[in-house]
This record gives sequence, C-alpha cells and structure tokens, in this order.
Amino acid sequence: MVNQWIETISQKALLSLLYEVSASPKPGLVDRFNAGAHKDMDFFTFMASSAALSHYFNKCAVEGAKYSRKDPRELFHALRMIGMEAEKVMFEATNNVNTHKGLIFSLGIICAAASCCMIESENENVDTETICTKVSQMTHGLCMRELTCLNKTEGLTSGEKLYQHYGLKGIRGEVENGFPTVRKYGLPVLTVLRSLKTLTWNDILVQTLLHLMAVNEDTNVVARHDLKTLEFVQHYTLRVIDSGGMLTKEGVQMIKEMDKELIERNISPGGSADLLAVTVMFNLLCN
Repeated sequence: MVNQWIETISQKALLSLLYEVSASPKPGLVDRFNAGAHKDMDFFTFMASSAALSHYFNKCAVEGAKYSRKDPRELFHALRMIGMEAEKVMFEATNNVNTHKGLIFSLGIICAAASCCMIESENENVDTETICTKVSQMTHGLCMRELTCLNKTEGLTSGEKLYQHYGLKGIRGEVENGFPTVRKYGLPVLTVLRSLKTLTWNDILVQTLLHLMAVNEDTNVVARHDLKTLEFVQHYTLRVIDSGGMLTKEGVQMIKEMDKELIERNISPGGSADLLAVTVMFNLLCN
C-alpha cells in the first residue's frame, strides 16, 4: 500500500509539471504556442526537464515515508541533498537551462509532506490543509535563517537580493506559510472551474494562472525588472479577468495581446507559473 501511495504521489507531481507547461496561451511564459519571454528554452526543453525529474519526485515521497512521526524539520534537511542532485540532473537534461529549479523545491517538499501525512493517517485521502501544515512544520524558520538573518553581502542569490532590496520572500515565504496564495486564490478557482464540467483542462489552467498572476508577488518579474513592472502585470491581468479571460472570446483575445506585450517587454511571470503547478498538484492529490 505504501509503495502504491508513493507511486501515485510522484506520478501526480510529474503530471503537474506537464500540465503547467502545456497550458496555452500563457502570457510571457513557455507554452505550446511559443517560448514566451525566453530565448534559451522552449516547450521541448521543459519536456526533457520533466522526464529527467520523474525519479526525483519518487525519492522525495520515499523520504517522506521514512520520516513519518519524526521531526518534520529533519525531513526537510534530508531533502536538501536530494534536491541538489535533482538540479544537476535538470541542468544536464537542458544544457544548463533553469527550467524547474523552483518546482524542484516546491513539489519535492509537497511530495515528501504528502507521503508523510498518508503514513501518519494510514489513509491516502489527505486534504490540502493537512499537507500544507506539514510543509510549514518542515520549513519552520526557513525565511529567518536564509533571508532575515543573512550576513553576507557578496555572492547573493536572486532570492536573497530581492529580499534585501524589496523585502520579498518569494517561494521561501510561500512554502513556509503553507502556500497561502495557492490555497486562497489558485485552488478555489481551479476547483470551481473543474466542477462546471464544461471547460477543457487547458482553459481551466490558463484561467487559474490569471488569478494567480493578479495577486502573486512574482519574484521572477521583479528580478528581471522592478516592482513597477510587477504592478503593471497584476493590473493588466485583472483587466483580462474582468473581460472573462479564457471564458470569453474578448478575454482570449486579450490574453493573446498580453502574451505579445510581455514577450516584447521581456516579462516572464515564472513564479506564478510555478504556483500553477503547485495548485494542480494539490488538486490532483486531494481529489
């Protein structure tokens, strides 16, 4: 039974990667139609990266099962080395292009937390809140250790620079707080749209992405540009949602126009794309 749970978790993580990149059109992002605001990657780069990471998610789920009923922080520590190995595999598969570094972090933690929760409850039907509570326990103090108390001034990562300049905690804050943006915005929208049973998966995913882009403090956007550009993306996305998004012809046209403009301005809301994959993961896991 445990092996079956682990296999199910890892398969759904891989499916989340594939669903995210396949959803089209996604403004400024790699999809089936174009490479978005990227010159070093395309749809097939993501396919290669996803295939290379399939074993990684299984390893994370196995690790989560090992640490059931133990200190969650020890589980997070154990995932570090596995995640570093996965990054090497990803870079080898993509010729040193960063396609999934953020999701190696996010989905790896979710896989481990989900399997841990399933073992502890002796049930595969674990809800999102339970998994997110475990994620928060695993990563407790992460932002304090890696951002707030950061002493170095040279050799800073992109995430460290963004925290020092703007106070943005990025994916670290999202994970430590149990994915609040996903739970408050992404999941409710995706759940409602799926319940309608009238929309394709593609349209559901793009529409969900829009709702995430409208509120997410996307560090990918800020890293390439600044906070003003992030505000531009959020306000533009709200106008697209008001027009109906993927639910109306006018909205679809606006999405296509937004895609062109973001590509021209070299804007890629990659942080929101990662949160879309996380949203899909929770939806698949808990339904």
